[in-house]
Amino acid sequence: MSIKILICDDDSLIRESLKIILPIKGDIEVIGEASNGRECINFCLENEIDVALIDIRMPVVNGVEAVREIVKKTKTKCLVLTTFDEEDYINEALLYGAKGYILKNNSPEQIVNSIVSVYNNTIVMNENILDKLHGKEMEPEIKKYDFTDREIEIIKAISEGLSNKEISNKLFISEGTIRNYITTILDKTGLEHRTALAVNYLKGNL
Repeated sequence: MSIKILICDDDSLIRESLKIILPIKGDIEVIGEASNGRECINFCLENEIDVALIDIRMPVVNGVEAVREIVKKTKTKCLVLTTFDEEDYINEALLYGAKGYILKNNSPEQIVNSIVSVYNNTIVMNENILDKLHGKEMEPEIKKYDFTDREIEIIKAISEGLSNKEISNKLFISEGTIRNYITTILDKTGLEHRTALAVNYLKGNL
């Protein structure tokens, strides 16, 4: 079954190019397009969209605000596709629930792979985006919460972009048990979703 996507970008040439190329490169069905964040939000509210490709700088409502509203009000998964790699944009988009943040200089194949990963609940980011989140060379320390060793393993796996199935295979525990651990971790931290957990871990805020 094709992954149903929405393309949201204020550049009509970008929209048309992606609309033509992406279905050729993967099992992708472009359901619609939007030229600003408000159109993007409304389209996701009115249609069943699996993944929304969202630019950051757009008129009316920007991409970050669009991500926040879409994640809050729909089941659509958001993947930021932009030319802007400023840390503030990255932090806000991911903390508001974007499942990934990639740049437009990716190949069509890489963009399709990212869409598939996001559809399958895996966090995706370009390497340079991860570097910005890491900041310093030091590995983040888990220090503010009373996490068990197993919870720490799961947090680290999530920050590496692993899905529940991949974590299950890595740690030899069931996906149901992993979901329970993640719920407990989110309760401890007060965070709303796994993407925020990954971002806070990578920035050393846990």
